[in-house]
Amino acid sequence: METVEKPQFNPYLAVLLAVMCVSLSSIFVRLSTAHPMMIAFYRMALSALFLAPFALNRNGRKELQGMNSSDIIAAITAGLFLAAHFTVWNTSLEYTSVASSTVLVTMQPLFVVTLGYIFLKEKISTKSMAGAALALTGSILVGAADFQIGGKALLGDILAFSGAFFIAVYFLIGRQLRMKLSLFPYVFFVYGTAAGFLLIANLLVRIPFYPYPPLDWLWFIALTIIPTIGGHTVYNWALRYVKTIVVSVSILGEPVGATILAFLIFREMPGSLQLLGDLIIITGLYIFLISARTEEKNN
Repeated sequence: METVEKPQFNPYLAVLLAVMCVSLSSIFVRLSTAHPMMIAFYRMALSALFLAPFALNRNGRKELQGMNSSDIIAAITAGLFLAAHFTVWNTSLEYTSVASSTVLVTMQPLFVVTLGYIFLKEKISTKSMAGAALALTGSILVGAADFQIGGKALLGDILAFSGAFFIAVYFLIGRQLRMKLSLFPYVFFVYGTAAGFLLIANLLVRIPFYPYPPLDWLWFIALTIIPTIGGHTVYNWALRYVKTIVVSVSILGEPVGATILAFLIFREMPGSLQLLGDLIIITGLYIFLISARTEEKNN
């Protein structure tokens, strides 16, 4: 098992930059005309191809070949949950607003805290938990307005919330694997596995792989480079140096950026309740990150 060396780049700053990149994800998905599950497939497949040269060098191949059966099963499971996450979340954007979808999918700390405590024995200070609770309260306020609409919006909310569970499991599994594998071999394996599951799913439901207009290919590539490589891959890097819940709660900043972008691009106007929730999210996120970093320095 590898020892965890001191990072050359501040992992907390890396998480902040990743949040900015991930905020564009919902925008690119909404702009694409492709089926949500096909968008997920191309996002994962292109990401795996992009990372292949970095993951399959001599050291990377050695790491991948050295994986034991339990590591392989864990990585495949992580890929399955990642594929499920993108499928349900992409679909949610067809039914509900960008603000509600991104807020609900980022409520994953509800699952991370519970699952992390049960399976990983991870602990968190009272002050950090208060910040997390405050951020989650803001998330609930932002999403609350959508629940009264019903119908399609409610279905979108349910799908987005399901996506929160799937990504929470993915992060928890990744936390363990990242202690054994370096970044590029790990994400290459998991993204490739997710692409494999999505390939099978698309074939089963007979979703066409082509043709798509040039703009769709632009959004596929943008999803690959910005939110996936610059967002989720950076999250995976940070998991080696910070607690799972630090990454998970930081992602609560995504709906703030996504809501602003959705207003500028799609003219989706957030209500006063959503704006209040955004402010509460930022406040809770700040409290959590400061207290979590202080706690790690003291340990």
